[in-house]
Amino acid sequence: MKQNRIEFFDTTLRDGEQTIGVNFSIEHKVEIAKSLEAWGVDVIEAGFPAASPEDFKAVQAVAESVDHVCVTGLARAKKNDIDACYEATKNAKNKQIHVFIATSPIHREFKLHMNKAQNLAAIKEYVSYAKQFFDKVEFSPEDATRTEPDYLVQAINTAINAGATVINIADTVGYTNPVEFGKLFDYLQANVPKFNETTFSVHCHNDLGMANANALAGIEHGATRIEGTINGIGERAGNSSLEEVAVAMSVRKDFYQVSNNVDLKQTKHICDMVSQYTNMPIPNNKAVVGSNAFSHESGIHQDGMLKNASTYEILTPESVGMGATVLPLGKLSGSHAVMDRIQSMGYEISPDEMKFIFPIFKNKADQKAIINNDDIKQIMKEYNEVPVHE
Repeated sequence: MKQNRIEFFDTTLRDGEQTIGVNFSIEHKVEIAKSLEAWGVDVIEAGFPAASPEDFKAVQAVAESVDHVCVTGLARAKKNDIDACYEATKNAKNKQIHVFIATSPIHREFKLHMNKAQNLAAIKEYVSYAKQFFDKVEFSPEDATRTEPDYLVQAINTAINAGATVINIADTVGYTNPVEFGKLFDYLQANVPKFNETTFSVHCHNDLGMANANALAGIEHGATRIEGTINGIGERAGNSSLEEVAVAMSVRKDFYQVSNNVDLKQTKHICDMVSQYTNMPIPNNKAVVGSNAFSHESGIHQDGMLKNASTYEILTPESVGMGATVLPLGKLSGSHAVMDRIQSMGYEISPDEMKFIFPIFKNKADQKAIINNDDIKQIMKEYNEVPVHE
């Protein structure tokens, strides 16, 4: 029986750095890695050591700077790549290697120029080679979701028999959907004899906007590790957003019935750090950590929030390290929220007085997107200048 604790594998420093325009310094990689360790991830993919001398140094620096989190480097199915991973991570207190080769027909034919037999031979050779240096060997069949299911099983069984302890099912181009992905995992459980003795991971891209949903579907169907990035950054449309997946597991624990090591209260901190070092602002409407995630302008919503926050918030902002809930005032705001703001500023007003104040507010709100406290003061000044309110 598989565990119900889900491991978090963060690839912000590797796949995240493949985001157009992103290039982390070694210092920033180390700082992010330390924050990721504090946040609670289980594995940090620090880079691709064979890619460049700078990337090798970065992986080495991360490996030597963290205390207990597992550090890994990415390696193609090539001896030089595997050797580079070994050298870069040899001083890590806890380490693994991540070896990959594409398995889908389109990749085998056009990229690798390999037939199935050659592909399987490469998997066996290079996973076996990596096993000489690492107790923990992760193998990824790149483009797994576009690989023939029966051949994918062959590739996975070959990797496990060669020494792989983790199998990562990569939806490399974001092609699958939650139903298909769940069925694929059911198929793997039925056809991979050592499925329950092996850690199965998911690595989902967001090309069709389903990365998080696909990753969670994998968890529902037997995966016990999820790979992704902070803020969902990464190649093309990015990856699963680890912070969103972590919150989904927490809020809907009744459904997923799994746990993880993530300290949700540090979520905003790590997301802001990655945003700063990538020079990629967090969208206002981003789930969990966007500035609008805990803001409510609609009058109906504001009224509900004033009566009981759980009417429109399924988690508290404090639980993910955000500030307090905000009720911005605009043309959609109702009189209850406006009255609450006015009273919070020290004005003593009654519901009867609001009958006269609210039209003044609405008139101003029609001319300005957000009404701030200075505007409220002006509204109250206009109201008080009217001698009789009838």
